[in-house]
Amino acid sequence: MSEEVYGPERAQRLVTLLRVLAERIQELDRTGRLLDAAPELQKLLGNARSELFHYEVRSTYDTPEVAESRRIVEEALGDSELSLDDPDDDEPWRGGGKSKA
Repeated sequence: MSEEVYGPERAQRLVTLLRVLAERIQELDRTGRLLDAAPELQKLLGNARSELFHYEVRSTYDTPEVAESRRIVEEALGDSELSLDDPDDDEPWRGGGKSKA
């Protein structure tokens, strides 16, 4: 699955990953080996942390179509020399800024 899209299949894999991690911790705890398995747990926790991060920020990912639309809008807004926010400019359509003859 693409990194840009966090679909239902990937979300289900994350749930499974978290459940496996929880089960492994419980198993190690029951057998009294919780701290002995520190390297294994570090790896499992790292994988879970990374995937949780991607899940958390999934809303900031753009599909290619959304990214293209955003680019078009930003390009259109960025090319304008017209500033309607300048209160001292009585004729903003002239594009010359504050120069008044």
